[in-house]
Amino acid sequence: MDRRAFTLGSSAALLSACATVPRSAGCTPLPRVLVDESRIIRRVAGLRPYRAAGFVVRREALGDKALVHNYGHGGAGITLSWGSSRLAADLGLQGHSGPVAVLGSGVMGLTTARLVQEAGFPVRIYTAALPANTTSAVAGGQISPFGHFREDSVTPAWMAQFQAAMAYSWKRFQTLVGDRYGIRWLPTYEESRNASFADDWLNQYHANARALRPDEHPFPVENIVRFDTMYVETPRFMAWLTDEFLKAGGTIRMRKFDTLADVATLPERLVFNCTGVGAKQLLGDDILTPVRGQLAVLQPQHEVRYAFAGDAGYMFPRGDGILLGGTFERGVDDPTPQPEDIARIVASHRELFASFRCAA
Repeated sequence: MDRRAFTLGSSAALLSACATVPRSAGCTPLPRVLVDESRIIRRVAGLRPYRAAGFVVRREALGDKALVHNYGHGGAGITLSWGSSRLAADLGLQGHSGPVAVLGSGVMGLTTARLVQEAGFPVRIYTAALPANTTSAVAGGQISPFGHFREDSVTPAWMAQFQAAMAYSWKRFQTLVGDRYGIRWLPTYEESRNASFADDWLNQYHANARALRPDEHPFPVENIVRFDTMYVETPRFMAWLTDEFLKAGGTIRMRKFDTLADVATLPERLVFNCTGVGAKQLLGDDILTPVRGQLAVLQPQHEVRYAFAGDAGYMFPRGDGILLGGTFERGVDDPTPQPEDIARIVASHRELFASFRCAA
């Protein structure tokens, strides 16, 4: 089954796809998303830290310090946050005593900091941007890994890390479902290239997955797979993580590190590097590539309790708005929404939902 293996299509391509399933065919209705420029409440963009060779969880020496890396998660940062941070914490805390430093206040920095606090260590976060201003705070938040490695560039050892990180994250997020944390389960409808299921270990994280008959959905495309997964309202989740970190005695200091020599001046003897895209400059990691993702956010529609991903893009409903995405722009380091791209995202979704074969 294709896991969000889609690109933002043109309206013409979408119209062609719509023709594959007649509008008059029987179908199970869903509420239409009301897509219009007048309903946009914000336009956002973020830079994913993509590495074809996958994310980095590794320990090394930095003078008399231990430096543990936890960065490069591409479009799977929210999904893998707890699990990757668990791997990093376990790697760094062995034999350590005393305060701990965390570089970065995105989701990796905050989850690493919380796990270190839970292990009984005092933590200070050093960051160039507060949590609300990080890429994590504008992420879509589907708990389903996407866009974070290339299969021919990773090793079996890395795949073992990926599987361990996914397993821990999946369990941890389940304990946080609820309005307080901004996490909920939703049925997800995904356009599939072949609507069949491969022997894929990730299938266990797509609960109740099955290919649908045309009469079981209203989407104007031929092959639809439905599964259940969790979604994170990232601004609320990040605010909760920050609050928990501060209540547990953590501190945040604004500071940007240009070189590892700067990091070596810190008083803490254990440092976790969770700098995301910033690791490219800090470490000279030439494999890391920024990937811009753009979103249009519509006014909330509380009757919409399902998500969609396909050639039109993706639609994730959250309490703070309906997210429409998206783009996956490799090598673009400008985190500024582009009006023409946002217009294409809105147009493709408008066409999709206007072409529903039936609606609730």
